[in-house]
Amino acid sequence: MPRFGLLGRRLSHSYSPLLHSRLGDYEYSLYEKEPEEVESFLRLGDFQGLNVTIPYKKDALRHCAKLSPAASATGCVNTVLRLPGGELYGENTDVFGFEYLVKDIPAGKTVVFGSGGASRAVRAVWPHAAVISRAGEDNYDNLRKHADAEVIVNATPVGMYPHGGECPAELSVFANPRCVVDLIYNPARTELLARAEEMGVPCRNGLAMLAAQAKKSAELFIGAPLGDNVIESLVSFVAKTTGNIVLIGMPGCGKTSVGAQLAKLSGRLFADTDELIAKRARRPVADILAQDGEGAFRDMEASALQSVCGESGLIIATGGGAVTREGNRRVMRQNAVVVYIDTPTDKLAAEGRPLSAQRGVEALARERLPLYRQWSDITVAFTGARETAKEIYEKVIGD
Repeated sequence: MPRFGLLGRRLSHSYSPLLHSRLGDYEYSLYEKEPEEVESFLRLGDFQGLNVTIPYKKDALRHCAKLSPAASATGCVNTVLRLPGGELYGENTDVFGFEYLVKDIPAGKTVVFGSGGASRAVRAVWPHAAVISRAGEDNYDNLRKHADAEVIVNATPVGMYPHGGECPAELSVFANPRCVVDLIYNPARTELLARAEEMGVPCRNGLAMLAAQAKKSAELFIGAPLGDNVIESLVSFVAKTTGNIVLIGMPGCGKTSVGAQLAKLSGRLFADTDELIAKRARRPVADILAQDGEGAFRDMEASALQSVCGESGLIIATGGGAVTREGNRRVMRQNAVVVYIDTPTDKLAAEGRPLSAQRGVEALARERLPLYRQWSDITVAFTGARETAKEIYEKVIGD
């Protein structure tokens, strides 16, 4: 069987194997290499073709005997093929990927954060774009000179997993942005995109670009064309497979029981943040609240959410009060569909739930119900653990 794969330094976050599993009948592996190993691997490695990612796109170019026009124009290679004589042919499928990603965006005044390989692909499509770098003539200190930019593109790794929450620049600098594009695809909703949403600015991540460049690479690997219609099916497949489902709602609303059933139904792993907190603290949640106070517990909860919500493809049950910390909102939503499980307050028991017993279910509901509705993407009424899990599965995952 032909052997292909992805060359990079840190690849645990990559969706490429998932994409290529749908594109052709070939073996696709991850090749994590240190810089001193790259030259030998490219010359002698047992592969017929590779995708290449950070930080080896320029290294790959130096070892290619022949280059495509796109690779020559950008000075970067993200796909290589081993020719019959053993030499390497270099291509840049990122150009096609970005072109596909922005095919419906009019090319107005554009700024691009970053000057690396991804930025070069952007400029191959939009030569007019101003490049913002750390030390160039156009930099982050004088960004206001581009305050009239209409389209903002992030071509840096800032905000990429596992560093969600970081942002390359302040969007408030721009007077009237029309669109924000982040080439990062993991997490699906980066800090930059979250801020764009809050400003009401249309935005998108880089998943369609990833799928499009994978399709283009696969055509080179198999030596046959694939229709562009495969790209959107790949985007939908990867989004559903890798996205988390985060369950929110009142204490006792059924999040844990629904989450466990949904995990069985979908074949995904299940994480309960209260259980994670108790495991880390080696104490029950009730003891943490009684001995350390709610503030300390909320700090532990925020840390637990940060840990699990940065992962992919999980079912996550949260504590009822997770919505009382605004910072948790972006953490939950960075890579997930957030589902509010709505259970009538008269069906919620306070027994065994310290804060419900202390403050009363009705008082907690008045505080939290508006937040559950604001934070959620969809609302599902609790009708039993199995029935509710089935409804969520059909609405979010489907087949």
